Amino acid sequence: MLGANNNQFSLVESDLLHTEKILSDRKTFFLDLKQNSRGMVVKITEDVNGNRDTIMVPAEILGDFIAALTDIKDTVDEQDA
Repeated sequence: MLGANNNQFSLVESDLLHTEKILSDRKTFFLDLKQNSRGMVVKITEDVNGNRDTIMVPAEILGDFIAALTDIKDTVDEQDA
């Protein structure tokens, strides 16, 4: 069983295509583009002092996700002006 787990672990590790890291005060955000059998996903992880929360965004809706974030940023920018 140990060998099977090791093989599975190496497959999980090898699906990472790109990664970004954003630091903000006491939070660290990781954005990982991964590929699995169903396609590509962006895994977004927030780490706060070792506590992690993660969401998965399918690559096919990434444009919609970015557009929504851009709309939110525009609203923030308007409020700051």
